[in-house]
Amino acid sequence: MAADPLSRRIATITAILVIVTGCAQQGDFGRPKPGAWNSLIETTGTLAARERGEPASAFPFTDDEITLRDRAWRFLMPAAGHDAFTDALANLTRSRVLPRSWRPDDPAAYYATLMDGPFRSPVSRYHRLSEDIGIDARLLPVFAAIAARVNQADALRLRSLPFAKSLDDRDVRQAAMRVAENRCLVAWVRTETDLRIARYRYALEHLLVAVPSPEAALVERTLRALEERRPLLVPLVPPATEESCGGWEERAVDAAPAPRPLVVKN
Repeated sequence: MAADPLSRRIATITAILVIVTGCAQQGDFGRPKPGAWNSLIETTGTLAARERGEPASAFPFTDDEITLRDRAWRFLMPAAGHDAFTDALANLTRSRVLPRSWRPDDPAAYYATLMDGPFRSPVSRYHRLSEDIGIDARLLPVFAAIAARVNQADALRLRSLPFAKSLDDRDVRQAAMRVAENRCLVAWVRTETDLRIARYRYALEHLLVAVPSPEAALVERTLRALEERRPLLVPLVPPATEESCGGWEERAVDAAPAPRPLVVKN
């Protein structure tokens, strides 16, 4: 059966992006660089996700939702620069142009990049490792705080559904999709944080054997600081969210409380 025009357009745009996206455009503080190029990728990702049947609400983003996505960038992109194709693939999956399943999951990838890069001395590799871990440790509480605010707004959104009599089925569906998008993004960052910690641990252990240095002690302390902050992500979404981001709509709507009778005082 021939593909519909929207499918063909998305496939064409995706192919172009895969070819020409040499690297992601990163801004400051672990956020994407504002600009037309990154905006195009985000828009294309929304269309592609919608075509795959994933939640992609047409509602505008709140300020906190925009910030949440900006702050997620750091944890969904490679910590150390990889080859252009790997960076492009990470950006295209992060933005949902391509499915998340396309992301490579190699615990040794960070260490390989760390060892391949040009450094003046082995100690410089320890410094780079400590710096990457330290940035994650500093930005994780920022992400968690924003995610908590988004959760509060989503709870208000869901509580209001039973009382908003003018809403139609489309409005309810769009609200459910936005809640699902937010929850799945937070769950994804939680998963990627665990993977990053594992990659950092792998890199430290192998670096210590390859080029022993007292600098390893500093890296270990920094890594422990990151591990100690990881629990900040635990209460943000239920434990099974990572595995159950399918069936999103029913769960989000079910989370809305039943309407309560209004109490009118004379």
